[in-house]
Amino acid sequence: MSTPSRRGGARYDFAMGVWQEIGDRVWVRRYEMLDQTIGAVAGDDGLLIVDTRGSHRLGRELQADAAELSRPVRWVVNTHFHWDHSWGNAVFANAELWGHERCPPALLSTFEPEQERVIGDFPEMADDVHEVVPTPPRHLLTDAASIDLGERLVELRHLGRGHTDNDVVVVVPDVGALFVGDLLENGAPPYFGDSFPLDWPATADAIVAIASGPVAPGHGDVGDRGFAERQAGALRLVADLGRLVAVRDMTLVDAARSGPFGEEASRGPIERAAAQARGDFG
Repeated sequence: MSTPSRRGGARYDFAMGVWQEIGDRVWVRRYEMLDQTIGAVAGDDGLLIVDTRGSHRLGRELQADAAELSRPVRWVVNTHFHWDHSWGNAVFANAELWGHERCPPALLSTFEPEQERVIGDFPEMADDVHEVVPTPPRHLLTDAASIDLGERLVELRHLGRGHTDNDVVVVVPDVGALFVGDLLENGAPPYFGDSFPLDWPATADAIVAIASGPVAPGHGDVGDRGFAERQAGALRLVADLGRLVAVRDMTLVDAARSGPFGEEASRGPIERAAAQARGDFG
């Protein structure tokens, strides 16, 4: 496996469609669709896969790619319920499927409206979407769990609400690697659609506190602690601006102009934060 290159210690840079080792028997593979980053961790007893992509077809592609690592896939972790991370689950139904306890109800309750939305956004995926059988994880955690891969433990942690209310961070302690799902994204603003913007900064800070090696986001290049710190700062600014908008100390227009992602991309996240600050949800 090739060795990751670094730019000023800030990030790793990888080609698409190739397994890249970021620590002893810990890999990432990036896919062009949605710039998605998938993880794999090996122990003596088999392979753990982090997220399953967005359809059975894409899951089968991942399954074939995982075969390159010459180990059976025995465990799968969904970092959260969103379609692009869980709709390939059925392909891995013979493995142990892990997720947060709130992942199954979220996956099932949103499945039909998400089908319509995904087809609207990606018409070319209509056949793929209609094939999907929602397959929630069966092994569930509340705050933390450990999986023994065979002479190697992997930790699963729910550090708080953020991107969703069921985000899971996968920790590989012996190499200091983290798979953080969409709690952090590299190269594009995070998705705030059903997020909890006021909770998210504390959850991101908790990631920073345990980051000692590579930090693999759900989308984009692998980063490090500095990348996580910058993302946490951006999320904190969104929350702070949302609170100001909620009490009418700042207009949404002015807040968006001060946002961390540029005016247009900051508007929705700040509006979502203001809604939470007003008590419109959670």
